[in-house]
Amino acid sequence: MKKKLLAATAASAVLVAGAGTAAVLVAGPAAADTERRGTCAAGTYEFDVDREDGGYEVAVDLDNVAPGTRWVVALRHDGKVVSKRTITADAEGDVELEAFRPDTSGSDTFAFTAKRKGAAKVACSASITKA
Repeated sequence: MKKKLLAATAASAVLVAGAGTAAVLVAGPAAADTERRGTCAAGTYEFDVDREDGGYEVAVDLDNVAPGTRWVVALRHDGKVVSKRTITADAEGDVELEAFRPDTSGSDTFAFTAKRKGAAKVACSASITKA
């Protein structure tokens, strides 16, 4: 009996609170996450910038490049190189580079370049600006 009374009281409180109060649940804006896709050598790239915890999660993924090939991938934030690594493509031909960057005042521009080690030209690049 005590459980039923407690449940009824809680339900009544929700109904009373709900009668004069509007609860609004809002998902994060779709614009908070931005993605670019394109070709990179014989494969493709995906470049993502997602708003996370007061900053940005930035990810570069190369897919379907030749397994075992070495790639120099550079990530820039507002023109400054923040990560540059030589990464060997795994058995599926995937190369991944991720970084967390703080939100700076004004707009933030992120860019990447990917070049096969020893190649003369950049294979792919893209940029994303967040307001």
